Amino acid sequence: MLDTVQSILDEYADLEARLADPSVHSDQTLVRTLNKRYAQLGPVVAAARAWQAAGGDLATARELAQQDPSFAEEVPALETVLGQAEEHLRRMLVPRDPDDERNVLLEIKAGEGGEESALFAADLLRMYLRYAEHHGWRTEVEDATESDLGGYKDVRVSISAKGHPRPGEGPWARLKYEGGVHRVQRVPVTESQGRIHTSAAGVLVMPEVEDQGEVEIDPADLRVDVYRSSGPGGQSVNTTDSAVRITHLPTGVVVSCQNEKSQLQNKEAALRVLRARLRQLAQDAADAEASAARRSQVRTVDRSERIRTYNYPENRISDHRTGYKAYNLGHVLDGDLDAVVQSAVAADEAARLAEIAQS
Repeated sequence: MLDTVQSILDEYADLEARLADPSVHSDQTLVRTLNKRYAQLGPVVAAARAWQAAGGDLATARELAQQDPSFAEEVPALETVLGQAEEHLRRMLVPRDPDDERNVLLEIKAGEGGEESALFAADLLRMYLRYAEHHGWRTEVEDATESDLGGYKDVRVSISAKGHPRPGEGPWARLKYEGGVHRVQRVPVTESQGRIHTSAAGVLVMPEVEDQGEVEIDPADLRVDVYRSSGPGGQSVNTTDSAVRITHLPTGVVVSCQNEKSQLQNKEAALRVLRARLRQLAQDAADAEASAARRSQVRTVDRSERIRTYNYPENRISDHRTGYKAYNLGHVLDGDLDAVVQSAVAADEAARLAEIAQS
């Protein structure tokens, strides 16, 4: 660990020197890259310095104890401090997901349960919009197909941070664990006998592609269809062929967008989603090739996994991957999702630490 810590401290010092050089600031792209890396390393450097300080204090106490036995009384407490600092540093050194600071595209699709599932999809959308609001993120509903009772058959929303979030606090870092099947148990509004029904909705979360060059798309591989929008969208709805559906022929991925007023805007929005989906397909393929030991047991590539249950009669929220359970369902559905998310973060981190220990 000593070699790793020293290399990080050296890199941090080099970044400080480069950022202090006036000539570097003539290249704003470089400055953004350096600042991003500097911010990423900051917490790790703070943990490393705390670990070094704790080690120095313990060494000094042991040395003084040889001359004055009274100093020996401080040694056990300082050993505890050093152990805690080392454990914290070890956690900070766990390899981070390089996509953690990215913005996300989040899709919710109604599943089993018909109209009740669509209403539950609307509840999930509100939960994520409120959660984003609590974190100061921007949100925009980009495409939606409403159900007869005001739910959503499917809906897509973009969630983006303002500025540069701190490590581990970006939209992808917090929301990447949400992908999977969400199950609800409650009495539907359509149920006249008061019986509890179980229905489900699927959630898909993808990191946004920041640079178009990340995912090359050959225009010859695309089939673009236009059609008239349906639903909310202003005066242009049902009067012009502004909605766009793009099919990526090599993969069969289909993306549609109709919320913007112009065909060009909808096409650009659809292409943005297509890039994210193609990038995610490539990442899923890479994850599938990785050994089972290297894959997180929390964020699985199997999107059919049932990850969570929302039980209304018991006011209970349960995460089936982490064992998290709480009886504050109302608060969670109002966007108070941090404790649930943190249980997944902690489980993922524990799995990564276990991998390091075995390597």
